[in-house]
Amino acid sequence: MSEPDRYDRYARLRPLLAAEVAAEAPPDAGIEHADVEQAVWLRLLELAAPPAEPLRWLRTAVRAEVRAASRAARGVHPYDAFGYHFGSGPAARNAPGVEDEVLDDERSRAVRAAIGRLPGRCPQVVSALMSRSDLTYREISRELGISQGSLGPLRSRCLGCLRTLLKSRVGSPVGRGNAR
Repeated sequence: MSEPDRYDRYARLRPLLAAEVAAEAPPDAGIEHADVEQAVWLRLLELAAPPAEPLRWLRTAVRAEVRAASRAARGVHPYDAFGYHFGSGPAARNAPGVEDEVLDDERSRAVRAAIGRLPGRCPQVVSALMSRSDLTYREISRELGISQGSLGPLRSRCLGCLRTLLKSRVGSPVGRGNAR
């Protein structure tokens, strides 16, 4: 596709982009619509080739940018790919040292290894839930080929299994009474 054709095609997306941003970003959320639109345009122009499904790509990109802008407006930071974020509390006020980085890496490796040992479809479910793409339940269910209604219970079972695997690796104190 030649450059003028590419820009004409993108120009036709402008009204849809504005409508998507208006729909996704509520007016009272403190999110500048123009900033979100600019971020989406930048993402689009950074692609090596135009997306195969521009409308779907646009909706997904707008949703991701609005979520990021919303987090930034609230001062919330997303978890890393393995669910760890230590961006609050007294320890976060000091710059992370080498020891903190080593511990974070060790925790990430332990979680990755535990995810790989999960039974059935749980590795795919947990990986999709922890994806940096910030997928919705609808997108995860479509990607995994399961119904959206069964994703919640499956997620609960899988996270319970992951919790059990991580506790067994770390070791938990034995309480009094019957062990579970």
